[in-house]
Amino acid sequence: MVKIGNIELGEFPLLLAPMEDVSDPPFRYVCKQQGADMMYTEFISSEGLIRNAAKSTHKLDVFEYERPIGIQLFGSDINSMHEAALIAEQANPDLIDINYGCPVKQVACRGAGAALLQDIPKMVSMTKKIVDSVKLPVTVKTRLGWDDKTKNVLEVAERLQDIGIKALTVHARTRSQMYKGEADWTLLGELKNNSRIKIPVFGNGDVDSPQKALEMKSRYGVDGIMIGRASIGYPWIFNQVKQYLAGNTNFAMPGIEERIEVCRTHLLKSVEWKGNVLGILEMRRHYTNYFKGMDHFREYRVKLVTSTNLDELLETLELIREKYAEAA
Repeated sequence: MVKIGNIELGEFPLLLAPMEDVSDPPFRYVCKQQGADMMYTEFISSEGLIRNAAKSTHKLDVFEYERPIGIQLFGSDINSMHEAALIAEQANPDLIDINYGCPVKQVACRGAGAALLQDIPKMVSMTKKIVDSVKLPVTVKTRLGWDDKTKNVLEVAERLQDIGIKALTVHARTRSQMYKGEADWTLLGELKNNSRIKIPVFGNGDVDSPQKALEMKSRYGVDGIMIGRASIGYPWIFNQVKQYLAGNTNFAMPGIEERIEVCRTHLLKSVEWKGNVLGILEMRRHYTNYFKGMDHFREYRVKLVTSTNLDELLETLELIREKYAEAA
């Protein structure tokens, strides 16, 4: 049984990655329905939280059906991160996660996210202040290092475990790789072979199929897997991985009825949480993947990504159902 503090996650948990503008409550809802064991909010700016910025505070929304769920924070100032963690704790998540892995310029070039991989003492001090001040378990998500010359995740893991974090997730790329090239899980295997490391270690990066999940589990011995981009518009990946790991290699792919229903649920939840305008706009990034591989789909895709009316969108989904159900 894998545990983060007192949170039981099963024998080999599958985690939904915190993704900016993706891992919101509507998306988390459909991922939970499809087998995600642990989820995180989109990452939240500590400075935004302590200034009570609407965009940041809105991301604190967590719901009972999502549990267990963590709120993920990022920032460069130790005191701001400490204060933000206390605010996040009041939202009643199951844990607080600290982002030391985001590679994008707007974050890393301001001294936050993956930038802390260049200043391990500061990372340790920041983490310790948060661990010591909140009652919830604190976890960390990071990368292998800043670049190929500074892959310091082994040192990071030991030092953060020593000050009390309860789990570590490692995206198996350096910051300089961003999201390019192949993820290298070798150091995750070394982490799991390090007798000093007692906390769960979760792997992240390039797990885009049940077969890849089994390979990473078997080869590197991680305690669980975090799935990010492969779940966008395809929340079924969680259940498919679970079935595959359990020995069912003949699991069914989602048919048109299931694709329509899950997409429709996601759309309605999005509108319910964000309102009509933003809810419709931010669903557009998901449609292509929901209906990936369907022949002669361009006409419908254009309607889905240009319509600003909920009734029109629901009508388009029904037209897709009718057309492709007949063809099946």
